[in-house]
Amino acid sequence: MPSISTGAADRSRRVRAAAALAALAFLAAGCAGGLESSNGATDSRFVEGDGSSTAFAPGDRAAAPDVSGETLDGDPVRLADYEGSVLVINFWASWCGPCRAETPVLEEVYTEHKDDGLEFLGVNIKDNATAARAFEDNQGATYPSLYDQPGEVPQAFRDTVPPAAIPSTLVLDREGRIAARVIGETTYNQLTDLVEPVVAEGGGGGDAAAEPDPA
Repeated sequence: MPSISTGAADRSRRVRAAAALAALAFLAAGCAGGLESSNGATDSRFVEGDGSSTAFAPGDRAAAPDVSGETLDGDPVRLADYEGSVLVINFWASWCGPCRAETPVLEEVYTEHKDDGLEFLGVNIKDNATAARAFEDNQGATYPSLYDQPGEVPQAFRDTVPPAAIPSTLVLDREGRIAARVIGETTYNQLTDLVEPVVAEGGGGGDAAAEPDPA
């Protein structure tokens, strides 16, 4: 009898242990599917976009709001400072998994086209500044990011991009108008296809070729 009782107890402990492991696996899977905040908790206020993109013809472009603030390094920045350049704005946070995945893509497109008049500006939202700086260092991002802990900049662009969609990316033309958007994680080919036509519109800022003088 004692041996039978001990065996039953062992089986009971094994069942409880298996149930506990299954519960932990379920919770881990749920967290992996969400966006994590800087303290490791899932942040349900934000949603992951589907990566859809839209390009706007010059006649259909709306002027971007002239938002301003400070970068993560403490330097003042405003969108009007970039007038005359094509500007890519990327909304991100250190706790956003898709943001980690797309940052090398952003850096690659920036490096390839910065000599053509292309600028990049990140907008770090709802984040811890220390975690955000560590993210930039670890990802090797060389362009600046505006630090927007309250998330006010996405609200200013709410007519173009849902403020809750992160990451999201905007392309502004040389006149400061919204030329394209991506809601969700972007790819190299997608972003390049959106950026290059807008860069080509400026032609380096030169005037059209002069008409020859009449003889």
